Amino acid sequence: MKLRTSVVFLLLVTVVAPIVLYTDRLGSFTTPSSSNEFIEDVSTITLGGDVRPLNLLPQEPSTTLKEPLGVVYLENSSISLSDSDASTQENSRKIRQLTQDSMENQTTLPSTRGDTGEHPHEEESTIRQVTERGLDINQGDITLEKPGVTSLNESREPQNDGNRREEIKNENQSAKTSIKAGTGEPVKKRNEKQNGRTVMADAHVRHLKDQLIQGRVYLSLTATRNNPHFIRELRLRMKEVQRALGDATKDSDLPRNSYDKLKAMELTLAKGKQIQDDCAAVVKKLRAIIHSTEEQLRAHKKQTLFLTHLTAKTLPKGLHCLPLRLTTEYFSLNSSEREFPNQEKLEDSRLFHYALFTDNILAAAVVVNSTVSQAKDPSAHVFHLVTDRINYAAMRMWFLSNPPGNATIQVQNIEEFTWLNSSYSPVLKQLSSPAMIDYYFKTRRAESDSNMKYRNPKYLSVMNHLRFYMPEIFPKLNKVLFLDDDIVVQKDLTGLWSIDLKGNVIGVVETCGESFHRFDRYLNFSNPLISKAFDPHACGWAFGMNIFDLEEWKRQNITEVYHSWQNLNHERQLWKLGTLPPGLITFWNSTYSLDRSWHVLGLGYDPNVSQKDIERGAVIHYNGNLKPWLEIAIPKYRNYWTKFIDYDHLYLRECNINP
Repeated sequence: MKLRTSVVFLLLVTVVAPIVLYTDRLGSFTTPSSSNEFIEDVSTITLGGDVRPLNLLPQEPSTTLKEPLGVVYLENSSISLSDSDASTQENSRKIRQLTQDSMENQTTLPSTRGDTGEHPHEEESTIRQVTERGLDINQGDITLEKPGVTSLNESREPQNDGNRREEIKNENQSAKTSIKAGTGEPVKKRNEKQNGRTVMADAHVRHLKDQLIQGRVYLSLTATRNNPHFIRELRLRMKEVQRALGDATKDSDLPRNSYDKLKAMELTLAKGKQIQDDCAAVVKKLRAIIHSTEEQLRAHKKQTLFLTHLTAKTLPKGLHCLPLRLTTEYFSLNSSEREFPNQEKLEDSRLFHYALFTDNILAAAVVVNSTVSQAKDPSAHVFHLVTDRINYAAMRMWFLSNPPGNATIQVQNIEEFTWLNSSYSPVLKQLSSPAMIDYYFKTRRAESDSNMKYRNPKYLSVMNHLRFYMPEIFPKLNKVLFLDDDIVVQKDLTGLWSIDLKGNVIGVVETCGESFHRFDRYLNFSNPLISKAFDPHACGWAFGMNIFDLEEWKRQNITEVYHSWQNLNHERQLWKLGTLPPGLITFWNSTYSLDRSWHVLGLGYDPNVSQKDIERGAVIHYNGNLKPWLEIAIPKYRNYWTKFIDYDHLYLRECNINP
């Protein structure tokens, strides 16, 4: 019995007592029990309420340390202090090494954690430092993403203490990311500027287009064509990329799955590179593609030019309907209703007279309306319109039903100018010749004619040449302002009449800022008649808004000068037909240069006209083929023209004319 009692006592002492003792100590560990709890600094372990440092880490007094910023959560796991696998030990060793390095530099951060405050201030969290430095913790591997920071697997060079502290401070201030433990997936990357990388605008769109080019190369190479499985996969990927790309011009236009398509295409192209690794063959194919693309571009440009000129020659259906509708209304009026008021002002040289020669009713309305809207005294402005026999009644009806305020209107029929005939005007004789008609209307020569813009049949119109007969048309006037029908007036033009032309006949805005506006671009200087009389580098100018001194015109006999040069050009050896080349010749040494702000050109062909120039221009000119009444007009310039048209007008609605 005594022996049994002794054995029981020894068991109590040797077995039960140690279990009770260690169970009591282990109960003081604070171990997370769910994935929603967090791990504190692994450099300290709380035993029995005391903070005890690990032996491997040199510690500073706890009074100088502050609570850590970083909080790292575990996914679907709990922490067991008994884990001793190889990856955990490796992570712990790396973390301790980083912590030791930071402790040596005395780096502390204030706490921003919002927990229950169970623990006093502790030394800085090593895991937070890993986060601040942009570390990736993924399956036991720790790598540094920030450029210039040494990997933990590499030896560290000693740094100046002050510089090191400043570097860590800057990194801590700029860090905006946190890392999920066990996955290493950054929640938010640093922006590209902080990483020192410059991202090209719309990089994904460019990348997708480049992939399609690479795909076409691999489709044409012999080595890859012999691999049917790869070809099928490549074609499938190219279709996916084409669908994703669509009509996108910037990254924001791409669908959400475009990045997945890009990555899939990258993998397929990588396979192609393995199949065909001959760079010389790829380069040769790329050169062939570039050459083919250039040829296609050249052909498309030529076709576009031809179609643009063809469109410029055509009359929109609405503009064809409008004169028919107006003509019908005009002949329904009695004779007294067909007359314009204030006809006594037509020959008053004290007023401001405008000359406008056109068969386009809507264009004439814009010119008149815009001029009157800017005039300080509309009653002092007189508009002389000349049109052809077909549009005469319609033009009169439009301005009878839409009078321009207090301004005076005169509409004349060119058929009434009986003095203007082929016996008097050489140009009329030339325009009616079979050779000239063949030149303008036979399209078989269009491809070989480098001056295709001069083939427009508008040059067959006599009205286009009336500008050379100003004194004959307005015999009792001293000064006349000539306006083309494709202009818009933005400022009061009365100041032009007070300009002293200094003995010259015409006031012009020179256009020699660019080489193609000099004389040699319009005249044939290979002909001795031209080369002896003119300077090929002389500055050109533009018709469209020109002030004429008719008294000086008569004194210098300008009309006779025009006729003499037209007779010399009967076979178009000196210039192609048009009005500007003979204008440059006729008014040679008789032009007065006006300020460029009076006449701003290019809105009919140049999409890059300065907005500042347009806004300060007194007259803006849609010279070129892209007229504002055509659908091919440059969209951003159309509003300057359309705002002077009332599209709710009955006649416009009946003819389906819309802005």
